[in-house]
Amino acid sequence: MKALIITYYWPPAGGSGVQRWLKFVKYLQDFDVEPVVYTIANSKYPILDDTLEDEVPKNIEILKQPIWEPNNLFSFLKKEKSQSAGFLNPNPGLFGKIMQYIRANFFIPDARKFWIKPSVSYLEHYIQQNNIDVVITTGPPHSMHLIGLKLKEKLNIKWISDFRDPWTDIDYFHQLPLTKRAKATHIHLEKEVLEESDAVLAVGETMKENYLKFNKNIHVITNGFDVDLTLKSKVTLDRHFTLTHIGMMNSDRNPKLLWKVLAEICAKDSKFKTDLKINLIGKVAPQIISELQIFEKSALDLITYLPHSEVRAYQQKSQMLLLVVNNVPSAKGIVTGKIFEYLEANRPILAIAPTDGDAAAIIKATNSGFVIDYEDETNLKRVILSNYKAFKKKELRVASNNIQQYHRKELTKKLATIIKSI
Repeated sequence: MKALIITYYWPPAGGSGVQRWLKFVKYLQDFDVEPVVYTIANSKYPILDDTLEDEVPKNIEILKQPIWEPNNLFSFLKKEKSQSAGFLNPNPGLFGKIMQYIRANFFIPDARKFWIKPSVSYLEHYIQQNNIDVVITTGPPHSMHLIGLKLKEKLNIKWISDFRDPWTDIDYFHQLPLTKRAKATHIHLEKEVLEESDAVLAVGETMKENYLKFNKNIHVITNGFDVDLTLKSKVTLDRHFTLTHIGMMNSDRNPKLLWKVLAEICAKDSKFKTDLKINLIGKVAPQIISELQIFEKSALDLITYLPHSEVRAYQQKSQMLLLVVNNVPSAKGIVTGKIFEYLEANRPILAIAPTDGDAAAIIKATNSGFVIDYEDETNLKRVILSNYKAFKKKELRVASNNIQQYHRKELTKKLATIIKSI
């Protein structure tokens, strides 16, 4: 069985957007599905990680076609979250506001829309000549889904749409300067993609529940980790009380209460102040960097980007791993990809998130850490102090369980079953 996978992000792209389908492609052949990847030829990704190219199976076919992107003309305005469409510049200036307005209302669903027509033309012939059984599109960018929609219309081929993030429910959607007409167009296109798909993949239960009104054949396949848990390596933990956050941190993902609580504890306890170390690996908004000036420079380690292989070492040696879910209306449904690699690192997770959300459910089910609501100062302080006490006794550890289900190979097995079912 052959599956054509249409994805914008592919090595040498770095960051979270590339991981999901790189790993699926890595394991699909183990379950009798032959993947063929279709992606862009003239990539200008904002983040590069050449090490990921080593994970691409040598025996699969990769199709590439050039893309024209208006984003390239305005790259200095491009503040992308998860390399897909946000984080919006909070102070863009007049020219920036005009560009944001144009981008939001004239490039629907996104600035990759100009790849749709030539891709459909190219792939229509390829599919007919190469016995493709199913087309899979992954977004964002959601233009990939419109390629799948057009191929479905033309060829009546089986089609699976995969949503790594929601479309109109994504955290920054309602911050966009959209006209009523543009917003209605997004809603219509999202509905059409969901209704016409033979199956839909979602990364969390909340997204699935929101999409069930459009399509009953929806499956939750989360993101995951790709390390053999039976291979235990000796790890030397940090000598400081480290809190490590991996990934972008924008204004919606700014744990202001955490900074406040840590600063208050530092003011009262000189030993805690000496021991504390905050590691932020990924792009951090200037506003947050400014707020962090309340801490000693020696207590901060800001690293814009690390290759994926090096990130794992930071996770494993950290005393605690910080997970912050964007404080937005859709927060309950946000499941960041980093949570699964945090599970694999086997260090206590401190999550600032809705206690009844999807991320909280995973952490509670795996007994992998602590979930604190955004305004719960009392519990946040209690958790930090109790874990610091365990750190001083060299007893800070976590007893996670049931995490093997999130291994990329197990998730790919589930994917292969869905592909064969349609």
